[in-house]
Amino acid sequence: MIINQKALVEGPAKVFVTGTDTGVGKTTVTQALCRALQQLEVRVGVRKPVSSGACYQQRQLRNEDALALMDAVGMPVTPENYQRVNPFCYAPAIAPHIAAAHQQQSLSTNRIAAHIHASIDTEELLVIEGAGGWLVPLSMEETMADVATALNAEVILVIGMQLGCINHALLTVADIQRRGLTLVGWVGNQLTPEPMVCCAENYDTLARMIPAPCWAKIPFSPEPETLTRLLLPLAQRLATGNNPAAALPPASHP
Repeated sequence: MIINQKALVEGPAKVFVTGTDTGVGKTTVTQALCRALQQLEVRVGVRKPVSSGACYQQRQLRNEDALALMDAVGMPVTPENYQRVNPFCYAPAIAPHIAAAHQQQSLSTNRIAAHIHASIDTEELLVIEGAGGWLVPLSMEETMADVATALNAEVILVIGMQLGCINHALLTVADIQRRGLTLVGWVGNQLTPEPMVCCAENYDTLARMIPAPCWAKIPFSPEPETLTRLLLPLAQRLATGNNPAAALPPASHP
């Protein structure tokens, strides 16, 4: 199905949440961001178009991350709603293009973007969580980044604060810029009970080298209410569009 590219760009605003790697906290951040947006009375919708690592529930493959996003916006878990949020779901926790090939299926930017476009209802803002990192393949020709590009979505980068994160973050940011997409900003996420060595210096380096603001520095395993509060400034930025005067400043907490 070839879809009208203008139609993709129109409709609700779209933000794409990506990460420097798999397991860096994209879903946790996306959940809290959606809750913060709801506190601002934004009609927010969620999509996790591609997932791998799922089990059968009520005769339907379901992924825990997709279910978590549905819970964040109070979306009832019905077969129809789940298909709307997570249309391409695979059981093994492996790279999506490999999982799809094992099922004699193929993934493409066009199929994913078409589904997202067709599934739009009354949302004012659509929050789309990627799979793995920015350049996770859909095929040998396309990546998750191509989906964000096709949707002309703004991008939020979740950085897992661990050794190597500076390189991973800068490579991701460079490709986002190359594609002409707007990087709204980034969020640092502490992945272990003890912060990484020289954590403050790593945050300082990232802040100096990434041409977009740090909206939150997330401690290890915060309470949901705390994380939602930390992401309220970012939610305010998304709710007000590109009007910086109307948005709260990024948090400066340690």
